[in-house]
Amino acid sequence: MLETITSINGTVNGVVWGPVGLALLFGTGLVMTVRTGGFQFGRFGHWMKNTIGAIFTNKNVTAHTTKEDMAISQFQSLCTALAATIGTGNIVGVATAIISGGPGAIFWMWVMAILGMMTNYSENVLGIFYRRKNEKGEWSGGAMYYLADGLGAKKGCKTLGRVLAVLFSCFCVLASFGIGNMSQINSIAGNMNTAFSIPNVVTGIALVILSALVILGGLKRVAAVTEKIVPAMAVMYIVGALIVVGAHFTAIPAAFAAIFKGAFALPAAGGGILGYGVSQAITWGFKRGAFSNEAGLGSSVMVHSSSNVREPVQQGMWGIFEVFADTIVVCTLTALVVLTSGFVDLDTGRMLSDVQGSALVGQAFSTVFGHYGPKFIAVSILLFAYSTVLGWSHYGTKAFEYLFGTKASVGYKVVFVGMVMVGATMKLGLAWDLSDTFNGLMMLPNLIGVLALSGTVARITKNYIDRRLHGKNVAPLWSAFEEYQREEEAQEAAEVQLDKAANE
Repeated sequence: MLETITSINGTVNGVVWGPVGLALLFGTGLVMTVRTGGFQFGRFGHWMKNTIGAIFTNKNVTAHTTKEDMAISQFQSLCTALAATIGTGNIVGVATAIISGGPGAIFWMWVMAILGMMTNYSENVLGIFYRRKNEKGEWSGGAMYYLADGLGAKKGCKTLGRVLAVLFSCFCVLASFGIGNMSQINSIAGNMNTAFSIPNVVTGIALVILSALVILGGLKRVAAVTEKIVPAMAVMYIVGALIVVGAHFTAIPAAFAAIFKGAFALPAAGGGILGYGVSQAITWGFKRGAFSNEAGLGSSVMVHSSSNVREPVQQGMWGIFEVFADTIVVCTLTALVVLTSGFVDLDTGRMLSDVQGSALVGQAFSTVFGHYGPKFIAVSILLFAYSTVLGWSHYGTKAFEYLFGTKASVGYKVVFVGMVMVGATMKLGLAWDLSDTFNGLMMLPNLIGVLALSGTVARITKNYIDRRLHGKNVAPLWSAFEEYQREEEAQEAAEVQLDKAANE
């Protein structure tokens, strides 16, 4: 039975992560970059100012919503999205990319991230524009909504849009148990056992209790936890990685040279061919990049759509920053930790260590922190992976809600929490492979929707630039639905009156 599943999974995986899937992922990012006028480049200062910069200058970005308001703040939506994206992929995924695709895989990871910024941006713009409110008054958005209501509104596409929305939701629910739960928990349990000799069962019980307390409390409780965990874990890991890279700073130029040479299989200084060939470098760079930042999967848009923001482009810019932080910052630091620590021959791209995944990164950290290096990585994976579980619990909940209704989502959460113990106590080699496949299966309908609605994204982006940057007096494009558009306009008018009154 397992052999059959493995065989089928291998075939499907070869399609979704083969030339067709990777070309679709790359092409969507490229199309969205062109259609938005290279927004991630030309508006770099603007989106940085209105994302990470706004955290320190605009209290509305971090201010919690009232109990009556079911939305979460922009900062909470970012942290919850980053909780899901900054996970084992940033440690295990990067190490695997280097081992399997050579140092050049990191270059293609960057390429995918740069283009993926606009894919993620587009997903978030569409997520806000097509979101709806559920029975509880919570915003519900995601690929299933813009597939059904956006693509489905096009002539002759009603059935197609609805079918793709259902398929996306099914794949998301399945992926949430794999990439979003068991695979992450399995990594935590294995690393805690190796580093601290804690039995897997003990880790499982502790995580089941913690998960139940947070996940069953709903999105607001998940967001309240992630906005504390994510900044702390990111700063801790970045500082630790910078110390390791700083200790080996003389190897930094050679590390970057290996990345660029390996990306195109250029001759190395020693006369050999660096890396494992362009094909392997591209494949592993794209796959691990997508696994890490999830741009194109249509996953993080489900939490971004729960933000209290009304401007689709504003939330889109948070999507750009999400990919930037995940891949350009964290993944690059992990790559430099590995490449500068002496475990990769930078002339040939060959591995000089026989360890795999997180153990390779732990070994690299041990060159500076001694026996505390693997322990540091174990704690990092605990925080990274567990925060991923919290983020994905929301994704799966929203997908399940779309399929079966708001009330049924409680049952999903209970099962999701129960699967934590399964992840901690079982060998899950196949689970990683299945996670990869379900990621790809989510990606296909989502990217079809993004491409089909690329004109809508371009129109909303132009509307924002005309109003916000050029000062033109044009009506805003905030929602595809007239009732929500009027509601948002009325709220903004009320806020303007309050500001005037306060300043008089």
